[in-house]
Amino acid sequence: MNTQHRIDYEHYDSLDALSEADRTLVAEAGRATANAHAPYSRFRVGAAARLRSGRIICGSNFESEVYPAGLCAERTLLFYAQANYADDPVETLAIASVPSERECYPCGQCRQVMVDVERRQGSPMRVIMSGNGTASIVASAADLLPFTFIL
Repeated sequence: MNTQHRIDYEHYDSLDALSEADRTLVAEAGRATANAHAPYSRFRVGAAARLRSGRIICGSNFESEVYPAGLCAERTLLFYAQANYADDPVETLAIASVPSERECYPCGQCRQVMVDVERRQGSPMRVIMSGNGTASIVASAADLLPFTFIL
């Protein structure tokens, strides 16, 4: 039997087309790239999340000499959110990178953690992937990982 999986997403050819709230979040993710520690890849990633309370928190990637001990920006941010704001769900997460020749998409581990966060908080998390002046948005992190790991 052949089964098909379809992903719905929004694409914006210009960040100016985003809502003001989303533009602000993408800008915060962009600023977070300055805090990245990426001496090996030189690929600095920033993430920003808007919590249900309206609070915006940020994270950035951190590379380690003892690879793979580093951590992506998305997981840095989500683990920080869990440790400090566990009762304030993440509503939207934005990702940006330097260089940003294309939109920045989360790796597989980050996608799984995003889905784990959605399950824990009992609500979806919008994900904005930005770069090169454009953005794509999914309504839920689960859209990025249709076949998730479940214990």
